[in-house]
Amino acid sequence: MIEEATKPNIYTSNDRIFYSQNNESNATTLICVGGIHGNEPAGVYGLQKVISDIVVNDIKFKGNFYALLGNMKALKASVRYKDFDLNRLWTKNEVASLCNEDEACFEFEEQREQCELYATIKTICNSHNGDFVFIDLHTTSSPTVPFITISDSLNNRTLANKFNIPIVLGIEEYLEGPLLSYINEFGHVSLGFEAGQHDDENSVLYCEAFIWMVMEKIGIISKHEFNYKAFNRMLSVENAFYEIVYRHCLPESNRFKMNPGFKNFKPIMKHQPLAHDGISEIKSPLNGLIFMPLYQKQGEDGFFIIKKLSKFWLVLSAILRRLKFHQLLRLLPGISKHPENEYCLVANRRIALFLTTKIFHLFGYRKKIIVDDNIHFIKRDRKILPFK
Repeated sequence: MIEEATKPNIYTSNDRIFYSQNNESNATTLICVGGIHGNEPAGVYGLQKVISDIVVNDIKFKGNFYALLGNMKALKASVRYKDFDLNRLWTKNEVASLCNEDEACFEFEEQREQCELYATIKTICNSHNGDFVFIDLHTTSSPTVPFITISDSLNNRTLANKFNIPIVLGIEEYLEGPLLSYINEFGHVSLGFEAGQHDDENSVLYCEAFIWMVMEKIGIISKHEFNYKAFNRMLSVENAFYEIVYRHCLPESNRFKMNPGFKNFKPIMKHQPLAHDGISEIKSPLNGLIFMPLYQKQGEDGFFIIKKLSKFWLVLSAILRRLKFHQLLRLLPGISKHPENEYCLVANRRIALFLTTKIFHLFGYRKKIIVDDNIHFIKRDRKILPFK
């Protein structure tokens, strides 16, 4: 457990940006968000420990650094969210309606939180001209080793692969509206970091270590300005990529209860009992590894199943994307480029089934949306666009 005496007082802050250091407008800017879920304060504590060392040792960056609070009201209440999950609201339609609405008319707490967080990120992005790196700090309700989640762009892969911890692809295919999926729409590097279980004091240490290591790997500080060896050793788990292959979604009214004892990345077998919904037993639909089993009351995802990706597949997909072979998909019958979105391919369902989703993944198309009788595949590799 995280001991109360060691907890910094994050609950009295009214500042969305609780630390910033601006040095060069054309240099790399690192933006870290802690507490987008209010029951996951370890990221904020980790950021505060890093900031304390920065101030005490008067560390100056070669770039820029911002530490942001996520769902401030939920953090103060120690709940995942008040009305809606703030990390499920970042769709283009939600953001557009948010920008067009008078803040005084907001009915729900998360609307205000999102509006403030969006305005803060937009102001930061419009104040700098260099590269941007976004880090979203999380914890899970189940025991876990630290791991990274990313949208499957080559830029995201490149940074994530500098760490010796598991990397999970494809979460944007199963979740609607995560903050980092929205950020990825503008071509920026964005990594989610899951440090451990919510109340495990080691989760704070892992967040602290990860923040320092990101700073070093993107070149805004050197190894000599922090305890590199200790933090590098702390984050030495396994350099491997995994892919989400199944999500068990929960209805609004549910009595879901995960069976005890499951940890992230634990092997499970097809038909193995995993949970109960109050009426019947829930069994695994396939062999794989359990991922983020739900051991808390709030949440829409009972569990995920992941599988390890081969290095051959990862290398091949990177080569095909860099050579722009994805354009060959447009030559196939039944597949066309979306008339308004250069990153979207439209495929009729028969063609999509014939090629299989795996082929689209290989060429960099991760997000899959069903529209009428077609399937839209969205490409994750993008050029940098102004944040708006």
